Amino acid sequence: MSHAAPSVDITTARRRRAAGGTGMGLALAVASVTGSASAAQAQDYTVRPGDTVSHIAQRTSTSVAQIVRTNNLDSRATIRVGQTLTIPAPAASTSSATGAPGSTSTHTVTHGDTVSALANRYGTTTRAIVEANNLNSAALIRVGQRLTIPATGATPARSSAPATPATTTNAHTVTHGDTVSALANRYGTTTRAIVEANNLNSAALIRVGQRLTIPATGATPARSSAPATPATTTNAHTVTHGDTVSALANRYGTTTRAIVEANNLNSAALIRVGQRLTIPATGATGAPAPAPTASSGSTSDQLVGNTFAGRTYPAATVASANENKATLLATGVPSRAEMQGLVASTARSMGVDPALAQAVAFQESGFNHASVSPANAIGTMQVIPSSGQWASDLVGRQLNLLDPQDNVVAGVAILRQLVRTSPDLSTAIASYYQGQAGVRRHGMYPDTRRYVANVQTLMARY
Repeated sequence: MSHAAPSVDITTARRRRAAGGTGMGLALAVASVTGSASAAQAQDYTVRPGDTVSHIAQRTSTSVAQIVRTNNLDSRATIRVGQTLTIPAPAASTSSATGAPGSTSTHTVTHGDTVSALANRYGTTTRAIVEANNLNSAALIRVGQRLTIPATGATPARSSAPATPATTTNAHTVTHGDTVSALANRYGTTTRAIVEANNLNSAALIRVGQRLTIPATGATPARSSAPATPATTTNAHTVTHGDTVSALANRYGTTTRAIVEANNLNSAALIRVGQRLTIPATGATGAPAPAPTASSGSTSDQLVGNTFAGRTYPAATVASANENKATLLATGVPSRAEMQGLVASTARSMGVDPALAQAVAFQESGFNHASVSPANAIGTMQVIPSSGQWASDLVGRQLNLLDPQDNVVAGVAILRQLVRTSPDLSTAIASYYQGQAGVRRHGMYPDTRRYVANVQTLMARY
């Protein structure tokens, strides 16, 4: 089946981008299983854009290994949009298991490993691996990292504390730019409360148009029986790699809104490594204040600006770019040398000239995976979301553009397709920058010609 270039003209999103990127904002949504089948019966599920086996397993109280076995999936648990999966009935002990102390294994991460694939290989769950290794919400792992792989059933119970019944709730329909932490701030609740009320996955991903139940303040299950610190007490915290406002609120037993208001953060609640924050004690938040708007937030908190080369990008695009940049900085990225090696090896494995792939990666980002542009171009290969979905279709699995390996796969897959469908190499390179449809319709713009010349010169280096 042939694939044309994306119907969205990549030119407008990529042509005038920051030196840090052309990439796409990660907007992978986890769809819930519809239907009323009882827990004792298998269910049929049609794969939608953004689905992964680990997310489906989490939402249906089953495991990656069970779905893989039931549907005869390959070792990487690859699924395609439109594919019908049989979801096995969850084991009766799943919800009450207390985490038998079974044996564990150790695994050293290699190129291509993902937490979901490892869960499948070792017959455990992504949640078990994430909790056993204190991974972040995106479950990102690095080549060479040693992981503890818990035995099946070893995942600890989330909590034995009964949830406090919510007295009132709000309904919210997700719009562009919404995040769970921003909604928690707006409604005066916590990210944890929203995640649990809507059965969101560990990354708290939401999608435009999704209807959320927003629990009332106080509806979040109590973390412990310790008495709250008096409202007059505050803590000081210096931001380190991996910190987010929602995680700090969880750690200190307060709310994202309280931290945002105490530190005059903007609506995206962005923080920087080295920044000193005042953490108000539980209950120290003052009277409800109107949620800050994008225009009222301090521009000093913006990691990515909204203009480049004289063009101003839409607020929703810039908000997504800032969120993606914050995530990359918080989780950490491989070194430039590691990314260059990953680009070269991925290109070889996918049948693309490694010199071409490395030259494009260097021209796009300098092998800096933390690069994000105002156009929301992400990572080493600077891929925008619409092109990322195209790349996912090309390789037959959903790609996470924040993940270093997936980002490189996306860029190399696009290069491979452009080389195959372009009359010559110069046109293929131009199409990566300007968009294939744009090149066919308008020819190469002057800045595109400079881009092509730079890439061809860099190819001689690699």
